[in-house]
Amino acid sequence: MTASLFFFLILGGLSIASSLMVVFQRNVVHSAMSLVATLFLVAVLFLTLEAPMIAVLQIFVYAGAIMVLFLFLIMFL
Repeated sequence: MTASLFFFLILGGLSIASSLMVVFQRNVVHSAMSLVATLFLVAVLFLTLEAPMIAVLQIFVYAGAIMVLFLFLIMFL
């Protein structure tokens, strides 16, 4: 097993765990923060797959803009 495969499996497991936390959290804000963690982990997975532009777009578009709108909506309601 190479180091990159091991790193990929660890990141995949962490992203699955954080995505399950999105579903099973009772607090909506904690669920949104778990979603941010999931999106960042997916961006790091893209970096391990040697796709840096998709990783940067993942962080800017989803973890940045979309999650700000989600958190604004949660706080607004």
